[in-house]
Amino acid sequence: MSPPQESPLPVNPSRLVRASFVSRPNRFVVVAEGPDGAAVEAHMPNPGRLRELLLPGARLLLAPPPAEAPGRRPTVVAVMRGKRPVLLHTQWNNRVARWLLDRRLVPGWGDQEVVRAEVPVGGSRFDFLLRGPAGEMLVEVKSCTLFGGNCAMFPDAVTDRGRRHLEELAELARAGRRCAVLFLVHDAEVAWFSPDYHTDPAFSGTLCAVREQVRVVPLALSWNARMALDTSRIRELPVPWGHVACEQGDRGAYWLILRLDRPKTVETGALGPLAFPAGHWVYVGSAMRGLRARMARHLRRGKARHWHADYLRDAADGAEVLALRSAERRECDIARALGEVLTPGPKGFGCGDCACETHLFFSREHPLDRPEVHRVLERFRMTVPDGAE
Repeated sequence: MSPPQESPLPVNPSRLVRASFVSRPNRFVVVAEGPDGAAVEAHMPNPGRLRELLLPGARLLLAPPPAEAPGRRPTVVAVMRGKRPVLLHTQWNNRVARWLLDRRLVPGWGDQEVVRAEVPVGGSRFDFLLRGPAGEMLVEVKSCTLFGGNCAMFPDAVTDRGRRHLEELAELARAGRRCAVLFLVHDAEVAWFSPDYHTDPAFSGTLCAVREQVRVVPLALSWNARMALDTSRIRELPVPWGHVACEQGDRGAYWLILRLDRPKTVETGALGPLAFPAGHWVYVGSAMRGLRARMARHLRRGKARHWHADYLRDAADGAEVLALRSAERRECDIARALGEVLTPGPKGFGCGDCACETHLFFSREHPLDRPEVHRVLERFRMTVPDGAE
């Protein structure tokens, strides 16, 4: 017998058009290549970064504009990750939540009914008000599209609004109201859910702080290629709270990604003048105290030069930095893993206090446009150890 599968989306899945991702000029527009090879501009209803999903050539599912507005852009509904789609439409995420709630498919909430959607409370608005034998419960819904290793994480970009929602729910809970946050995780293959303390430590810290007042429910969903849900695989994911509390401190490793628009020869302290071709250079460093301040320092120009990376930063045309927070020093392990997928840079760069050959690596294209680089990032950011609690 085949598993029960239904589509909760407000569009006939057979009308979805396949396209290939090309670029993202801004948060709300993507350029794709349509089935006929023509360039298509589509509306992106998800403001998240989505870097690990929107890789060059990624397969998108687009909803055509409504018949009454044929001049509108199509809308990105999902992106294929392997053989399964990941829902990207954040407005439809709440439709999916309502569909699950109406069918009593959220574990532990089978006795709850939806009283109202878009519930104003004070100066805020929450997604649902439920009612059950224990009384009413306010529910805020979030869409989780970041997965890797054995873990799903939220958010994939800093969300001050999401943090404020948690704080407001906790305040309401302390005043006697029942409150919950429901994370819809659009992948059923992961084993854990965690706040993304690498990207947004403030949100992560707040989620940990309010979990006794606000129920946290991460729900794994399994979509098939026809954008139908396999309702037999819906399950609540555990959260390794102890692991998160240990790892989310202001310490760990980082990637400093530097862009050179043209080849340059850079005087690099004790290493002397070094020739750097145009492209992207990734420096792996660490700070076991004050990681946030260290990363901010690396982004500034014209500072006193203490490390090899300071010289290259001043010569670079662009810079960004990614945190890989950890209670353990993993800088050299990360550098070795990155060296397996990128071209090693000058010997001795950034590794005067270890036995590594280099902590600098080269990629002609942006490294975050390469799936093998994301696999390294996932390995060190998103793997929860066996036995975690």
